[in-house]
Amino acid sequence: MEAALPRRGDGVTKTCSLGEMMITALSRTIEDGTLVFHGFGSPLVQLAMHVAKRTHAPRMVLVAGATYGIDPDPPFLAPTTNDWVMDRGASSALGIEELFDLAAAGRMGRMFLSGLQIDRWGNCNVTSLGFPELKMKLPGGGGGCNLSCDAAHLTLWTTAHRALEDAKGRRRFRLADDCDFITNLGHRTKDGKLRRDLGHRGNGPQWLVTELGLFDFDDDGHMRLNALYPDTSVEDVLMNTGFKPRLASQIEIIPPPERLVVEFIRRLDPLRVHEKEIRAEDMRRRFTIA
Repeated sequence: MEAALPRRGDGVTKTCSLGEMMITALSRTIEDGTLVFHGFGSPLVQLAMHVAKRTHAPRMVLVAGATYGIDPDPPFLAPTTNDWVMDRGASSALGIEELFDLAAAGRMGRMFLSGLQIDRWGNCNVTSLGFPELKMKLPGGGGGCNLSCDAAHLTLWTTAHRALEDAKGRRRFRLADDCDFITNLGHRTKDGKLRRDLGHRGNGPQWLVTELGLFDFDDDGHMRLNALYPDTSVEDVLMNTGFKPRLASQIEIIPPPERLVVEFIRRLDPLRVHEKEIRAEDMRRRFTIA
């Protein structure tokens, strides 16, 4: 079975947005033939999964985030993942217990996760800020703690890598030197224990996609800059990261999506829901497409 993007062939789409670049980069982290789950909250990730399903990964099993629908074919992206239109066309649906059982049995190939803090080892914090004194309570990770240990591979993402100054001139790094609390496990714990020595089934974070670049994780489990956008630089990354990421021996440029992919994204997201995830200053960024 080969999934294909519908062809329109008008030839007028010549540029794409940052959001469309990130959606495409996220989609490329998905392998064909794997079961993939995106959880709640991110329209970028939802769109990335549908792009992958219709391009290079037609045999992936797409598990919708809030409905747990299997391989849905929604007519459009809803403003919230907890909308049953996102389950339209699904072949079946899982119960939440079945989802966790699949992961515990080693059958979840990839999951997408993020955090208000992401450290050099790929640990994510969506629980609380401030240590040892609590400064802010966050929504929490739901089942992310368990699933981050069981899913075969993790793709992380954030659209807030750039550490902007607040009204008092302070900068809070999303890519932080240390997580105040570890909600979702990366490659090394706060006390230095290696993930591979803890006996967990999953292999941990494999990729991180941000608005400044694409990262992987080296053999030590340390975050490594792998590629940049056409309009970002190594200096941009270093200035906006709370630690020093390692650098790949050859840093590539993230390739843009093909025109048909951009047109598919725009048809599936006519309400431009994914733009709510992009900062205003990044909305002006445009890239020439293939």
